[in-house]
Amino acid sequence: MTRPRRPDPPPLRTDDRKIAAAGVLAWAVALAILLVVGLPEDRRWWLWVCAVGIAIGSFGYWYLPRLHRGRSTAPDETEKALPPT
Repeated sequence: MTRPRRPDPPPLRTDDRKIAAAGVLAWAVALAILLVVGLPEDRRWWLWVCAVGIAIGSFGYWYLPRLHRGRSTAPDETEKALPPT
């Protein structure tokens, strides 16, 4: 006999923009270090890795408020999925 499942806890509220900003900062620091240290010709692709990391993180920083705003106004999907009791 199994015990009834307890309900899931509510999701934690976090500031995702701080996390995205920290990631962009980390990629920018890595890019600066690679530019100062210098890379051999066959390893220059690392500069592009850092640039793409900065670009994706910047997009995330811009997009996250819109994502959260959309989720707060959307109806809860779990309410629609539950059968009537």
